[in-house]
Order: sequence, then structure tokens, then C-alpha cells
Amino acid sequence: MTISISRIPEVDGAEEILSIEALAFIEKLHEKFADTRNDLLNARNVRRQEFSDARAINFDPETEHVRTGDWKVAEAPEELRDRRVEITGPASPAKMAINALNSGAKVWLADLEDASTPNWSNVIDAIANLSAAARGTLAFTDEKSGKSYALRTDAPRAVVVVRPRGWHLPENNVLINGKPAIGALVDFGLHFFHNAKVLAESGQGPFYYLPKMEHYLEVRLWNEVFTFAQEQLGIDYGTVRATMLIETIPAAFQMEEFLYELRDHVSGLNAGRWDYLFSIIKTFREAGEAFIMPDRSAVSMTAPMMRAYTELLVKTCHKRGAFAMGGMAAFIPNRREPEVTAAAFAKVREDKTREANDGFDGSWVAHPDLVDICKEIFDSVLEDKPNQIDRQRPEVEVTAAQLLDIASAPGDVTEAGVRANLYVAVNYVAVWLSGNGAVAIHNLMEDAATAEISRSQIWQQIRNKVVAADTGNTITGQLVSGILAEEVERLRSEVNNEEQFTAYYQPAAELIARLTSGKDEDFADFLTTPAYELLDKEFVTKP
Repeated sequence: MTISISRIPEVDGAEEILSIEALAFIEKLHEKFADTRNDLLNARNVRRQEFSDARAINFDPETEHVRTGDWKVAEAPEELRDRRVEITGPASPAKMAINALNSGAKVWLADLEDASTPNWSNVIDAIANLSAAARGTLAFTDEKSGKSYALRTDAPRAVVVVRPRGWHLPENNVLINGKPAIGALVDFGLHFFHNAKVLAESGQGPFYYLPKMEHYLEVRLWNEVFTFAQEQLGIDYGTVRATMLIETIPAAFQMEEFLYELRDHVSGLNAGRWDYLFSIIKTFREAGEAFIMPDRSAVSMTAPMMRAYTELLVKTCHKRGAFAMGGMAAFIPNRREPEVTAAAFAKVREDKTREANDGFDGSWVAHPDLVDICKEIFDSVLEDKPNQIDRQRPEVEVTAAQLLDIASAPGDVTEAGVRANLYVAVNYVAVWLSGNGAVAIHNLMEDAATAEISRSQIWQQIRNKVVAADTGNTITGQLVSGILAEEVERLRSEVNNEEQFTAYYQPAAELIARLTSGKDEDFADFLTTPAYELLDKEFVTKP
């Protein structure tokens, strides 16, 4: 097995990050685990078709012994016992990383996945920033303003929990035997190799968030990766701790199995609400009217199917001694518009109050200005306790039918919703292509997950000939093409920069046009997979 890289990106510290020893470690990870990962991805497609044909998913009878067994996960390390507020965001650029670490949040989810564009410079800069953060040396000076940013020393900084890319994403800039490496193993491998010993010595990790898994065997693979990596670097078994996102509909039926497979390395589960909605649409996209989701804006966390999902998550986690982490409210403040900020604060307060009262141990925010609100709400419920693991939920009983009760979600499919989805999808992908994976659009924080919902909803609506409630028009490919053209022109006028529009918005529009066609061959499992191929094109160079 041989490993090679495309180039050393022009990032401070890149040569050290991509050292011969670090690349050899990545090579070992691929030699041991790549084949299993490939088999597991192939199995996803088979299961999805089975679920779609059956129009159902059920709790697996073969793992009933896990669900009824008497077991607990390993006790959490001290640094992860209080997680009442977590801030999410990319680890590149350094300024954003420093702001997250200094935000006052208990945890920073350093996102190398949905909130990050995985161009080669971003990938390596993120690892370099995380390595500096682990050593307390991360700093940044803005060349334009001259303003300097440094890690605070007057109060505790957020504990870093790194989210590597999901199992499905490749890394085209690292080749193993001439084929693209696995993005998850590159992200994890580089971070672990450079930081595991430093973090273990300080009791700060290494800690991870694991995204987009669909089956407990995918969790078992991560457990094997952690065990092997600790062995290779002489780190004590069980030092690594991971929180898993329950953000696919198959995972909702395997929460206990997920915890069991990672029981020596797990700290909890998180309700990844936006990817969860996307997964429902993707899984049942051909399954007919009962699985048509209303407009994205209409599906809140109070919908019966979402209540079933989150209540089951809290009950499952606390039963097994794990943390239940709430999801991210998409509303963000705007410091220039007090009314927008007030509305955002009210929405976030409502969302976090529901989660705290349901028994969640903490929750996510996407902006430093929201940290105090989330903290205040969880403080009022937790009082002097670090978490709510002692709050069991024996009254909660959730059935498979409740988890799949899409029809009870309030709201309609509207032509206005189609328009909004197209605008968000094109706008997000364009900014993603320019190198920024987390985007504020109309005072909502959009990342890959919300773009995924947007484009998959339209594909499903075309495929199922859905009639828009507000206009009475049937949603067809022709109708969507016309709306898309109008929204692209709207974006052209908003951007008001032809060079940027040609470089990013035009290819984004072409990609969204293809992915929303309603044709089987055009439904990509993940939007970021074909979008990632565009990053290699010559036009994706910042003007």
C-alpha cells in the first residue's frame, strides 16, 4: 500500500501536519479499515431500497438482547460531565476557532464536516488550528484591520470535540494506491496523530463527534479505529470519547445498539435534527404520499415525529448513562438589526427551554451571542448539577409508527417553499464552493444539512407530482426550472459581481438543477459528493 498527496497547501504548519510519520499513520488506518468501510457503504444502498419498498423501518429483532440487556456506557471523563451549552462552527479560519474557544460555551464542536468546505487548504488549516489550540498557542492577526485574536486566559475555554467527515466522503488530495482516501480517516488520523498525547495528558481528550451513521456496524468500525489508534500511539484504552449524531432515520431505530457498540468510548448521542429530516426524505423519496414532507420551514421540533425522536433519544441515553445533547436552532442574531436579534433570541429561548425541560443535558448554538441564553436556560433546570443523566424517562414509549408518522407534521407543500428551497440550495452551494461551509442566509444559519433538505424535497415533489397548496400548480420539472431561473437571476443581482457569479453561482445552479430533476439517476446520496468534485475545477479559485 502506498500513500501520496497532491501538494503541500500554503498553510502555516502544513509541512508538519503532513509529515511522513503522520501520513504513514493514515496509511495504516486505510490498510486496516478501508475495505470494511467500503462494504458498509454498499450495504446502505441495499437497506435503503428495502425500507422504501416496505414503506417502513422496524427495531431489529436480532439485537433485542442489546435493548433489553443490563449494561451502561463508561463513565464520562471530568471534562465532559457538564455540556450545558455547546457552540458549533468550522475550525478554519483561525479567527472563528478562537471566537468559539473564547465564547463561554462548555464545548466547541470543531466541525470538519457540514460547516466546512473540504478544500485542501481548509482541511489542513483546520488541523493546524486544532493542534495549536491543543497547546494553547492559537493566535491570529487580521492583516487588513491589524486586529489580533488570542485564546483567553481569564476564564476556561471551551473543550474541543472534533467532528471528522462522515464515512461517505473521500479526500481527493490524499491517494492510497492511486485512489482517493477516506475523508473520515484523514481527518481523524491527522488530528489524533498530532494531538492525542497532548490532549490525553491534559485530560482534554481526544474527543470526537461522529456524523451520519446509519447502522451499528458503522459504529463498530469507529470503535475498532479508536482501539487501533490508541494502541498504535500508546494511549490508554478508553481515552477517546465520542458523541454520535442521531441524524439518519435508520439510526433512530438503533440508538441503544449505537451506544452498546461504542460503550467504552462513548459519551452520548446528539439530536442532529436537520440531517435527520433530510434522511427521512432521502430514504422514502419514492414511497408515496405518506412520506411527503411539508415545506422545510413548517417542520418544527414540536411535530409528533420529531417529539418521538427526541424523547426516545433522551430516554435511551439516560437509561445507559450517556449524555443526551440537543440540536442546533438555526436562528442567529444580527447586531445591526435589533428586531431580528430579538426575534432570534425568542426562538432560541423557546427551543432550548423545550430541550432542557425534556431532559437534555445540553444543546447547540451557532453564534457566540446565543451562548448566554442557552446557558441561562439550562442553568435554571440543572441548578448545581452538571447534567440530567439521573432523570430517567420511563413514561416514554415510542413506536416505529410514531417515528415514521410524517403525515402528522403540520404544514403544506407550497410553491413559495419550492422557491425558498431553490434560493437556499443555490446560494449555499455557491458559498460552499468559494470555501465557506457555514452561511447566514436571511438570519438563519445554513449548512450542508439544510441545503440537503432543500434539494431532496424538490426531487421528491417532482417525482410524486405534488400539488402546491398556495397556487394549485403541480410541481413539475418545468415549473421548477422556471423558478430556478428566476432565483438565479435574483442571486445575480444580489451578488452584483459577475466574476464571483460565474465562478460559484453558475456551477451551483447547474448542480442544483441536476439534483432536483426527479429522475433516479440524478438523486445523489449526498449533495457534497458531486459538489466536492467541483472543488478540483480551475474555476473554483477565489477572485
